[in-house]
Amino acid sequence: MRHALIFAAGLGERMRPLTDHTPKPLLPVGGKPLIEWHLEKLAAIDVHYVVINTSHLAEQFPDTLGDGSRWGLRIRYAYEGPTPLETGGGMLNALSLLGPEPFIALSADIYSDYDYGALPLQPAGLAHLVMVPNPDWHASGDFVLHRDGLLGEDGAGERLTFGNIGVYRPEFLHGHAPGRFKLLPLYQQAMGAGQLGGERYDGFWRNLGNPAQLAELDTRLRAS
Repeated sequence: MRHALIFAAGLGERMRPLTDHTPKPLLPVGGKPLIEWHLEKLAAIDVHYVVINTSHLAEQFPDTLGDGSRWGLRIRYAYEGPTPLETGGGMLNALSLLGPEPFIALSADIYSDYDYGALPLQPAGLAHLVMVPNPDWHASGDFVLHRDGLLGEDGAGERLTFGNIGVYRPEFLHGHAPGRFKLLPLYQQAMGAGQLGGERYDGFWRNLGNPAQLAELDTRLRAS
């Protein structure tokens, strides 16, 4: 049984004033909370256990989503405290709930038509990341995808943007102390060891950072 982690603990500062009273993952888009689109897609590929990390207005998540049974899921909540622990600290905080096998991890504040069932059950290295063409607001990209499927900070290949969708082995975080930290240094360490794989995805993908981007997606989903 595959497990999944959804990052939902951010403050949503660029989405204000919408996030003053509602966490960004619970904002409605296309007629349902943004995070619900992810839950439905995970349930469709037979993921039955989902951990959602929370911080800002954390009590609203169980009030809105419950235990996940309406989607055939079991949802557990990993509260980070009043200050989010960033991506690395949040993943480590949730690790004890995710079990010993590789798990899917994704950000709640994206939307895409990527099929989560296409993710490898067992990444070749420590993690496997979905990369997308660089959007206008991040033209320089994040990492280089090499022909052998490995990611690097430079070298021959195409520089792409991390789409905030991936599969991780628990060992990716082994030895790191709890606390507030980003995943970037761990990606860099894994790349240096040839242990970070990736793939390019050219389908629809959006990062929802502000009210205008949310409204644009809402219009698109309602039209379709």
